[in-house]
Amino acid sequence: MTLKSEFLKRRNIQEALSGYLFMTPTLIVLGIFLVLPVLYAIVLAFHSVNLLGEVSYRFTGLKNFMRIQGDERVAIALKNTMQYVAIVVPIQTLLALGLALALNAKIKGRSLFRVAFFLPTVTSSAVLTLIFMWIYNSNGLLNNVLSFFSLPTYNWLGDPEVALRGIMIMNIWATAPLFMVIYLAALQDVPESLYEAASIDGATGWGKFWCITLPFLRPVTFFIVVMGIIGTFQLFDQSYIFSNGSGGPNNATLTIVLLIYQYAFKNLDMGYALALTLVLALVIMTVTIIQRQFFGEERLD
Repeated sequence: MTLKSEFLKRRNIQEALSGYLFMTPTLIVLGIFLVLPVLYAIVLAFHSVNLLGEVSYRFTGLKNFMRIQGDERVAIALKNTMQYVAIVVPIQTLLALGLALALNAKIKGRSLFRVAFFLPTVTSSAVLTLIFMWIYNSNGLLNNVLSFFSLPTYNWLGDPEVALRGIMIMNIWATAPLFMVIYLAALQDVPESLYEAASIDGATGWGKFWCITLPFLRPVTFFIVVMGIIGTFQLFDQSYIFSNGSGGPNNATLTIVLLIYQYAFKNLDMGYALALTLVLALVIMTVTIIQRQFFGEERLD
């Protein structure tokens, strides 16, 4: 080994050690408040935890996971959650893309429109839910508008057939603007020279969008879809506020995370709740991997 290569090797080691030294405070915080709780939760998922009186643990093996198969409420919550994910994620993604394309065009007052569309994203989720509960009231704004146009009205808060749809509408309206901003930033990175070259070749607006815009937006779309899936699988606060924590009416707004909350903090069945949490994490990871295979490479060469 030459003197130069030995020097370079030592310098690389010193730089690596310096980097880890600067990262040490962050790694310690993440280890204490993230890694250790996750590992502890995995361990407790295989135990029966008694939280009344003196806290005690009893190892039960896979019993908590076996209970999931016969739990009717888990099946209902999973059905509601999957339905919510399947409807909300595509609609909010397409809506975000459409708004971004519209605001990326050279129209008057687009800065004002950007601010107006983004306002729901920076508003508290609890506040938005309370506002929409007023809108969804039997004599609320939405039913009054529907009546004005001679359209059928609904009991948005009390009818099991439409209660979950009300939460879907609210979250699509509140979440799409955030993804719109991400799409908008990505659209501004697309080289204008490609559109000019395509125009010279006689490409139409649709051809430019299909052959230039969409391929460049692929990694951003992957990110938005994954974040949307994770967020929709974790639906809790809106469902909790809508149903006052019950998941009603008739379990129509019961989601997996709300069910985990009920088992953990109402039934004090912490071991079973953590087993459900692990199953939810595996489902999200599986769906994310499938999405990664669907979108393929992240970079456009």
